[in-house]
Amino acid sequence: MEIVLHPAQCSSMTFLRRPTPALFRLFAAAGRRSRLDDTTQQQMKLKWLDSLSFPSADNICRNGGGSSGWVIGVDPDLSGAMAVLKPDDSAEVFDSPHLKVPVGKGGVRKRLDVKSMIELVRGMNAPASGTSVYIEQSSPFPKDGKQGWWSGGFGYGLWIGIMAASGYSVIPVPPFMWKNELKLGVSKDDSREMASLLFPSLAGMLKRKKDHGRAEALLIASYGKALLKPHDRHC
Repeated sequence: MEIVLHPAQCSSMTFLRRPTPALFRLFAAAGRRSRLDDTTQQQMKLKWLDSLSFPSADNICRNGGGSSGWVIGVDPDLSGAMAVLKPDDSAEVFDSPHLKVPVGKGGVRKRLDVKSMIELVRGMNAPASGTSVYIEQSSPFPKDGKQGWWSGGFGYGLWIGIMAASGYSVIPVPPFMWKNELKLGVSKDDSREMASLLFPSLAGMLKRKKDHGRAEALLIASYGKALLKPHDRHC
């Protein structure tokens, strides 16, 4: 049986044509142009990291500054916290301020309280020059849903903005990096246990399961403090 196609049907089937060698070469060239070499990637990464510090790390060094001995660790989640390690090795930890806001028809959600966050950071009285802030990179899981992804990214960006605007050097840290260094798994209970051992004076603030944000902020700060020690005179 002979099948006759209308001209319009023929034109709609052009996507079934086999790619030609010239088309393959075009795709390959486009792929090569889109890939960056390792040096370029590293330069771009360093430029982005430098943009998170105001003034920049280079300016601090040129002006004779170095590490102030102050290190801040931030778990940017809504249930997270900010930890402060001072030059005398004393430590403090603060829950992330939040408030309730209306959403939808009669719904209520918690949101970070920006004004209170700024007041909290200012109240530390940490010197702008030489203070380093280690903040955990936002890494939402697929099961977190749209709301979890939005909340995680919002908190992460908000903390970076506040800290950079306050003059601190901001260093984002992937969760696996600081946890691997401290030999921690994914259990929040393990984080609370280790933080209680490292900071016994604050153990009373880490007893409840919901205190994991405090524990992880302290551990992130501890991770950052360990990194700074060999480089106190890097300028």
